[in-house]
Amino acid sequence: MTSTPRPTRIGVQLQPQHSPTYGPMRDAVRRAEDMGVDVAFNWDHFYPLYGDPDGAHYECWTMLGAWAEQTERMEFGTLVSCNSYRNADLQADMARTLDHISAKGGEGRFIFGTGSGWFERDYDEYGYDFGTRGPRLNALAAALPRIEERWRTLNPPPSRKIPVMIGGKGEQKSAKIVARHADIWLWFVSPADLPHKLSVLAQWGEEVGRDVSEITVSNELTRGRVDVEYADALYDAGVRLFTLGLSGPDYDFSTVPEWLAWRDAKNG
Repeated sequence: MTSTPRPTRIGVQLQPQHSPTYGPMRDAVRRAEDMGVDVAFNWDHFYPLYGDPDGAHYECWTMLGAWAEQTERMEFGTLVSCNSYRNADLQADMARTLDHISAKGGEGRFIFGTGSGWFERDYDEYGYDFGTRGPRLNALAAALPRIEERWRTLNPPPSRKIPVMIGGKGEQKSAKIVARHADIWLWFVSPADLPHKLSVLAQWGEEVGRDVSEITVSNELTRGRVDVEYADALYDAGVRLFTLGLSGPDYDFSTVPEWLAWRDAKNG
């Protein structure tokens, strides 16, 4: 897959867990924008993913409405929304509404992140059918055309083509969905594994008739892999959107300035 030149960007995932009030998250969003972070994400779960499993937690989409109004420059979204939890047409309308709230006289800033879902407790506690991975991926593949069609028929339409970010690293169903629909591909794989994954994506692009070099490749700088050497290797493999995970209630931004400086050096 040939790479289209695009800027390096830094995102932060402000994980909506373990803060007994919303205030620290509101402050973290403001701080991220003031520091020059490019994108702020939350996640779409109903319970913490680590720490106290019954700790404080917040729902993501209602939170995004506050972010859309609070921010002026950053893009924002969910890393990633679970397709199982909401009707496809409703997701499209919610995304379009966030797009307009965030536009403020220009284009909207919402990124529609989505995936097939994986956290079984969410499903069990909220009454969704967890089933198996294959049917969940099939449901995602069926939902995305409905979402795209709803964007074409809504009045008013979105202010811009809403970027679609798809998470998943499977080479059969996931990669085909990415090739057909994604503007951003979110796969947590190592620099050594990326060339193979990109070649698989390129093969699917040929099958569905799309130049997948237009897809931005995204990865993370957390889970213990925060050194510059590792980030440089991801960059050399084609990653251009890098995300740092920050958990409540403290939302420690201490490493963010150095990553913003690294971003600026990459962008010349």
